[in-house]
Amino acid sequence: MKTLADFKASLNSNQPDSSLSVQLKSLWYDGKGDWQKAHAQVDHLSDRSSAWVHAYLHRKEGDVWNADYWYRQARQTRPDISLDEEWEQLVVEFL
Repeated sequence: MKTLADFKASLNSNQPDSSLSVQLKSLWYDGKGDWQKAHAQVDHLSDRSSAWVHAYLHRKEGDVWNADYWYRQARQTRPDISLDEEWEQLVVEFL
């Protein structure tokens, strides 16, 4: 999978591609509307990439304080863009 379009097309599948990174699996589940499974992919991880996805998920949840904590762990700043735009930005970053 090399493009955002490919990734979005994969959302028609029942399971994420086994070759996806944990960050992309998390974003895949989020793209399918399953926040809990998305969160479970990265909740126990502390690397910066996972923290960035984790931050996005808490921002989506509406827990800004927790999101900001994870953005700091990822050495990122909470973006001033829509959640859909951030999701796409993250997918492209990790593809």
